[in-house]
Amino acid sequence: MFDYATYLSRLQAGDTTINPFLAFLDIRLDEISTGFARFHMAAKPEYLQGAGLVQGGLMVALADETIAHAIMSVLKENEGLTTVELKSNFLAPVKNGTLTAEATVFKKGRSIIVGDCLIRDDQERQILRCTATFLVVAEKTKPSRKDEETPPADPATKKENDRQANLF
Repeated sequence: MFDYATYLSRLQAGDTTINPFLAFLDIRLDEISTGFARFHMAAKPEYLQGAGLVQGGLMVALADETIAHAIMSVLKENEGLTTVELKSNFLAPVKNGTLTAEATVFKKGRSIIVGDCLIRDDQERQILRCTATFLVVAEKTKPSRKDEETPPADPATKKENDRQANLF
């Protein structure tokens, strides 16, 4: 299983090589604490679509990464995560400046975690709201096999099992 604690420590120490996707989009970490993450991203000219606005998918990627990192902060040692559902509301357009994403863990269950993210611009305008559901992926351990052979079934039990199997 991936070591999220070490990953987060390296990220907090400024290691920009540990996550190529964050580096590619120049998404920078501001803060991570238990159940919380804040990242920022500049609205670069190459991020603009034809109408001169920041392309929506890039903002969704910023939100998804921010939520994922908030969730990483609450995972147990043998747990991993993967996004299974994501809903985004685009609240205002953006042409330039810096986008800041803040995410929190809304609910952590045994197999599902829900997180929320709000992206704001330099003027503190709400730009995008995102809610994501993540699946908790637990490391499976194989049960140890006993060296003993399975004892032969009692003939009467075998006959009854065969009879019941033939009923259906």
